[in-house]
Amino acid sequence: MEPGDPLGLHRVLPETDPTAPLPLPQRAARLDPDPDKVFESEILVSVETLNIDAASFKQMEDEAGGDSAKIGDIVMRTIATRGKQHNPVTGSGGMLLGKVSRVGGLVSERGVMRGDRIATLASLSLTPLKLSRIISVRPASAQVDVEGTAVIFATAPFAKMPKDLAERLALAALDVAGAAPQVGRLAKPGDTVLVLGAGGKSGLLCCVEARKRVGKSGKVIGLESYAPFTKDLIALGVCDAVVEHDARDAAGVRDRVAELTLGEGADLTISCVNVPGCEMAAICATKDRGKAYFFAMSTSFTACALGAEGIGADIDLYIGNGYAEGHADYTLDILREDNRLRSLFERRYT
Repeated sequence: MEPGDPLGLHRVLPETDPTAPLPLPQRAARLDPDPDKVFESEILVSVETLNIDAASFKQMEDEAGGDSAKIGDIVMRTIATRGKQHNPVTGSGGMLLGKVSRVGGLVSERGVMRGDRIATLASLSLTPLKLSRIISVRPASAQVDVEGTAVIFATAPFAKMPKDLAERLALAALDVAGAAPQVGRLAKPGDTVLVLGAGGKSGLLCCVEARKRVGKSGKVIGLESYAPFTKDLIALGVCDAVVEHDARDAAGVRDRVAELTLGEGADLTISCVNVPGCEMAAICATKDRGKAYFFAMSTSFTACALGAEGIGADIDLYIGNGYAEGHADYTLDILREDNRLRSLFERRYT
């Protein structure tokens, strides 16, 4: 048995130019997902559920006209073509739930054994994946139940499934586990925090975390365009103001936030939207020397940089990183500590 590269280069299939350097798995056009090839630096997983990221699922849902069977066909086609769930339109993936079926000798120290149930915390866009069939598609939670296998590389993060939370609940939270810890790092007491797409999974977690961080002297503003999610956000009671507005309307968002902040804007804006074209709303609503954090995979970082430059916005732009040390436990603890949020997640996603 071969060791394999810890970054997964041994699973990358060469492209048209065989002399070109191999890209890392996330950037690769195709991966080799063959589960019969054994490498000592890998963990093999029997896959049960794919949790597709919000931007990718929305794109596939639109392409399929809302037909769940067609969404399943798109997923199967992508994986058969690329050896991974790497949406060719959005460039994003998601994560998965499954059971460990093999642990390579070089990764035995990672603390899992055959039979353990885990969720991957690395994107499906870099995870070798082979499916035999789609069992069901659940649009409400952007989850797809499947039969198949996946490969976890030596450097790829994952989490054991907790025993005190329902698996579908934990999976929904772990899908966006990097969001709330980043708010915890960036938000300070007294800040005004604006969350775009505040009614979705990551947005809700960011609002709850922001409320804790800014304290009584700070302000949390949630902006959401989907009326049922707006209603849920109001009922959750963690925002000082909830605005129902389309985040693609940059000037409109700017004006609504200005009304709520006496013209100052937000100290910190978190973008959790699942559609493209919302970059300038985050930038326009943030005060000079403020911060805008783009967690959404629908974000164009070119649009962010050039857009901020074009309007003379002197703000710090942060690229969303879905990984932060300890982020899985951090996020699950938010659900454990906030019964209202946990009940909302259970109603939506389990």
